Amino acid sequence: MVTVRSLQKWHGAGNDFLVDVQRPGEGGSWSPDLVRAICHRATGVGADGLIVAVLDQPVSMTLYNADGSLAEMSGNGARCLAAAVRRVTKSDENELEVQTVAGLKVVRLTMDSETSGSASVDMGDVIFGDNIEGAWGVANVGNPHVAVLDDERWNDLAREELAAKLAAQVGGANVEFVTVLGPDHLSIRVIERGVGWTLACGTGSCAVAALARRAGLAGDVVTVVNPGGTLRVKLDGSNATLSGPVQFIADMEWPDA
Repeated sequence: MVTVRSLQKWHGAGNDFLVDVQRPGEGGSWSPDLVRAICHRATGVGADGLIVAVLDQPVSMTLYNADGSLAEMSGNGARCLAAAVRRVTKSDENELEVQTVAGLKVVRLTMDSETSGSASVDMGDVIFGDNIEGAWGVANVGNPHVAVLDDERWNDLAREELAAKLAAQVGGANVEFVTVLGPDHLSIRVIERGVGWTLACGTGSCAVAALARRAGLAGDVVTVVNPGGTLRVKLDGSNATLSGPVQFIADMEWPDA
């Protein structure tokens, strides 16, 4: 018998996720093979990752990268999860607690409609790591990041080779290529662990905002332009809050076989 799974697809600044909202004990499990199949851009639905949201107290978040590996945290993913949960439950609550591998996060929604709006998420502390040669800085936002000051003379192959080299030195990481546009204003391109090039990275935006403040290039509020849209990071000490858009794409059904 073929199992058919019902999912929603959302994106936050182009960072797209398939969200499986389940009630406790009622949902199916996801294997790495199934995740890879559904997230594949050519032969599946296509997404940067798949999120399983279990409607418990608090709601739990399990995040798979497109390659089927587990990830600790995604700022854009947490915001998409909250919007998907609100749509399924028909709730009018604007605040949702989400339990992630990286700890309990609070998402606050401002929805213009059932399918479009904005959200912020308390990301927790940005923790700086030891510097490595060739990097602008190393930081952890529940998941690991290496930031590099971008060079327009590099092509993407050169960036990919550099990203692989730097990420390997810290046991795997997202790598951000950063351009300083002005005071409190950055742009980034991101090679995400388990995904590849992505249109936006929320944890990466928090990491580079904190690194920019440490370098004296930004204050407590930083605008980070990602290829898929603009995110805003507010820093309070070492704690970061990420804000940006959430947009529903489609409902879909996926057969296991």
